[in-house]
Amino acid sequence: MHADRFRRLVTAPGPFVSVFFDDSHDTADAAAQLDARLRDVRKNLEDASVDPAVIDALDAAVRAKHPPVGRSGRAVIASGTQIVLDERLDVPPPTTVLRVSELPHIVPVIEHGRLHTTAMLVAVDHTGADIMLRDGAIRTESVDGTGHPVHKAHKADTAGYGGPQGRVDEAVRKNIREVADRITHLFDENGVDVVFLTGDARTELAAALPERVAGTAVQLQGGGRTGGTDHAQVEQGIADELGKLRVAALDDAAQRFAAGRGTGLAVEGLADVTAALRDGAVDTLIIGDLGEATVVADHDQLALIGTDAVTVSDLGGAPDRVLRADEALPLLAVSTGAALVRTDERLAPADGIGAVLRYPDIGGR
Repeated sequence: MHADRFRRLVTAPGPFVSVFFDDSHDTADAAAQLDARLRDVRKNLEDASVDPAVIDALDAAVRAKHPPVGRSGRAVIASGTQIVLDERLDVPPPTTVLRVSELPHIVPVIEHGRLHTTAMLVAVDHTGADIMLRDGAIRTESVDGTGHPVHKAHKADTAGYGGPQGRVDEAVRKNIREVADRITHLFDENGVDVVFLTGDARTELAAALPERVAGTAVQLQGGGRTGGTDHAQVEQGIADELGKLRVAALDDAAQRFAAGRGTGLAVEGLADVTAALRDGAVDTLIIGDLGEATVVADHDQLALIGTDAVTVSDLGGAPDRVLRADEALPLLAVSTGAALVRTDERLAPADGIGAVLRYPDIGGR
């Protein structure tokens, strides 16, 4: 998972309230279930002496978004009354997770958040397209092509470019080009990560897209511009494709980690990974189960960090902050532009933490 989506958290002031819960909308009483969960969240935050204004801001942020389709989780992180992260999770957490701490808790987002933060869903036919841009919020628009007519000519009509069928074919091509132009503009303007194509003309549209856009495009079954569109099938298709991308990203990290062992291009264990992060050497942070492990950091600079106070003092820092490792190390990785992945059964680094490095570790950690 790219660090850019978390950049805002690096400079936001603490303390933070991090909330993760199931906000699935797949039952008739989904709205009532959400109300019950939010009441439970409110009570637990009140018990933790969180400012009522912060609780109100979290509640308002959750209720402001349209409900998801099907199974979903939600991650919301507040810095004071400012919402600094608000994302859907592909997999809802089995239980609500609440954390009030000096640093934000982003591991559940790394584990279950959508790999790509900005996605576009395009339902296209021969007349135009309906476009949905998902980048935290949801924005929709339609492109109505100017090419006419688009209905097939009768068999008795003259074929060829100059005949009725030729004019239909050219009108369809014109509409597809107009849709492709608009998608390309939105793609470049919004930094879109992946484009999902549905509808009768999805193959024609994919062929009309420039290479940089087409390379991110995924064609899905079940969608279209008609009233009979199976939205659940489309959403499941999106979830399946994003799941494949997540598995591929972890596979890549696992292979590079295995290849880097013994070559100086991979380290594991709390002490060595903390040192590599401090040096800005980490390309990909691999996060497993860190449990209740802690690290020590300077009062002002998170980069002056170590596994004990002596290390921080030797670096010239004031070791007066004891932080949870599962909060401090991911956030330090974000500040250095490292990618982040959550381990599964394929990876079990020492102490629950590993890293693929940008350059060889000549220090022999």
